Amino acid sequence: MSEIVLEGRNLTKHFKAARGRGTVRAVEDVSLALRSGSVTALVGESGCGKSTVARLLAQVYPPTSGEVLLRGEKVKGFREYRRRVQLIFQDPFASLNPFHRVRYHLARPMRVHGHARSAAHERELVAELLERVSLTPVEQFMDKLPHELSGGQRQRVAIARALAVRPIALIADEPVSMLDVSIRLGVLRLLERLAADSGLALLYITHDIASARYFAEDITVMYAGRLIESGPGEALTQAARHPYTQLLLDSAPDPDRVTPPDRTRHGEPPSLISPPSGCRFHPRCPVALPVCADEVPGRTELGAGRWTHCWHAEAAAHPS
Repeated sequence: MSEIVLEGRNLTKHFKAARGRGTVRAVEDVSLALRSGSVTALVGESGCGKSTVARLLAQVYPPTSGEVLLRGEKVKGFREYRRRVQLIFQDPFASLNPFHRVRYHLARPMRVHGHARSAAHERELVAELLERVSLTPVEQFMDKLPHELSGGQRQRVAIARALAVRPIALIADEPVSMLDVSIRLGVLRLLERLAADSGLALLYITHDIASARYFAEDITVMYAGRLIESGPGEALTQAARHPYTQLLLDSAPDPDRVTPPDRTRHGEPPSLISPPSGCRFHPRCPVALPVCADEVPGRTELGAGRWTHCWHAEAAAHPS
């Protein structure tokens, strides 16, 4: 097993709802570990808390409880942490200043963190970054403004900017969801290559379990603020044990499926202001047991690095 670079332990994040309507329980007791040179996917539908987990790990949000560890140690010094852990946002156009050229976006973090020794060295480093993200010939891209680039090119600039500070962990929050389908694969392959070649610990956050299966070594599934299943990507997608993971797989595009899936059959996700008691998925679960409505399921170890939080899986694993 490779080294654990970034770890969140028992992370919980609550927000005050607007107009005093209560507390949004966005993330509850989430533990997640990222390893060097490895891609981990965090999968779940919109509103489940994935992006909040990303911001907790990136220290954009302080946790309500729990802790974030970098190489086994608590965070010390925000600037140094920001150099080691970088976040790539979903919308590449919104994350780039429209008034500055590509050269500026890549050079500024180098100046802030003291990586460039001179103007000539800075230009050399910018050119190297553009080559790493396959924006070549580099002279054609250095002085372009964001609106002069395609969506895929803008996201590659955003990735290059994250790499400019030489991080050890990269958190990619839905990095291809706003890109054309035809160019998503190229960006994912770029991230995969960067993780392998640079030893980066990469967290890929997505609602698309099909792309996670292709891209990530390990997949962790999240539902309504809680983690519910995790394991090696191929094993998890071939034989999911949690009913929600099975629902995600059934909803994924499949060219061999004759009848399209009915995405309304299992209802809607719950409110995180007043989530269901017990297992949060039980109101939608086709195999719910009486205990599911009353008690939060513990972790059931399934072997080979797999686990789930599900009373049905617990009963199957330990029949009375």
